Amino acid sequence: MSAGKIKVTVGVCGGIAAYKAVELVRLLQDAGLDPHVVMTAAAERFVTPLTFSAISGHKVITSLWDDADPEPDAAIEHIDEAQTTQALIVVPATANILGKFAGGLADDFLTTLYLATIAPVIVAPAMNVNMWNHPATQANLTTLRQRGVQIVEPGSGYLACGMIGSGRLADNSAIVAATLQALKTTAQTAIQDLAGETVLVTAGGTREAIDPVRFLGNRSSGRMGYALAEAARQRGARVILISAPTSLPAPDDCELIKVISAAEMRRAVLDRLPESSLLIMAAAVSDFRVRHPEPEKIKRNGPLLLELDPTEDILREAIGLRKPGTLVIAFAAETNDLLVNARAKLEKKGADAIVANDISAAGLGFDSERNSGVFLTRHNQVEIPATTKQAMAHRILDEALALKANLASTLVKAPALI
Repeated sequence: MSAGKIKVTVGVCGGIAAYKAVELVRLLQDAGLDPHVVMTAAAERFVTPLTFSAISGHKVITSLWDDADPEPDAAIEHIDEAQTTQALIVVPATANILGKFAGGLADDFLTTLYLATIAPVIVAPAMNVNMWNHPATQANLTTLRQRGVQIVEPGSGYLACGMIGSGRLADNSAIVAATLQALKTTAQTAIQDLAGETVLVTAGGTREAIDPVRFLGNRSSGRMGYALAEAARQRGARVILISAPTSLPAPDDCELIKVISAAEMRRAVLDRLPESSLLIMAAAVSDFRVRHPEPEKIKRNGPLLLELDPTEDILREAIGLRKPGTLVIAFAAETNDLLVNARAKLEKKGADAIVANDISAAGLGFDSERNSGVFLTRHNQVEIPATTKQAMAHRILDEALALKANLASTLVKAPALI
């Protein structure tokens, strides 16, 4: 998902009006949304997945089963899609798909996604006038309305079948307007379980100058930290995002503080720490800096030796200076002995929890839109299977809230000292 944009899913079905869904995707983008596309097998008869992929910039999902990706998590992709999308828009909604939705059938990706999501669902029917007027279709529409599905009524006029009457797909502008209204309503009623909290998030990879051109850095893209900032904002928190260099656009409604080096990040974290009730250290901070950066560009002239000094331990310092009740969650990016190294870091630093992730796993971690990990505390560990970084961000916040509540409960139950 594009940082700062709301993800929506467009379900395209097999009707002659399927070509109009291409324009709909573009209009949703113009409205500031991030549309992803799911197609039924029949829809592929009318428009190719490549067309939607080129317009949306995302992989188009066409099946529950991905023969090219036999990993165990591939079969539960519909759950990931259901959890991360903010709205499901079905265009054109055929008589067949309306019947499947109403009957609770789940025999392909789109119908399974419909049953799995709690996001608002908008359907824009398009079909032959007699199919539209058939009692079965009207009964299915009544059922879906009672379940909260929003129906964008079709228009009347000449139909592709040559008949005249109701059944023509509504204008795309009407579908976009219905989507925006559904999102507005959802945002007003969404669970705001972080309301009243100030969440301080670090993101990206710091850079330490070698000369005016070169620097010591790492492969962090900042996506995980930005996803955490966006997720916390969606859940009602005031968010302060301290970001090392990244190409990502700033998340909406977050206070963004840009830094470059570990020293700059340290100053920013310690300056804003007193305001924070939750600190999430997702940035990849350089462990070393060059002792004597050169004021001019170094010319290539044989071997080069660099003297390195360790950078400040921002995490340990922040833990020592935090106010009572502030929860601190760190990250541990490891290439081997994941749990052993992460638990050692947890004990050494004194964080309340650590999210451990194996950056050597293909397609996960650095430079990827997906991640997996283990949420470690002193007494528990929770596996977070491979998923998008947006979905993982919400899982981390779920665990952070549970941990915060547990710590508060422990303090209440502790006997008073006399």
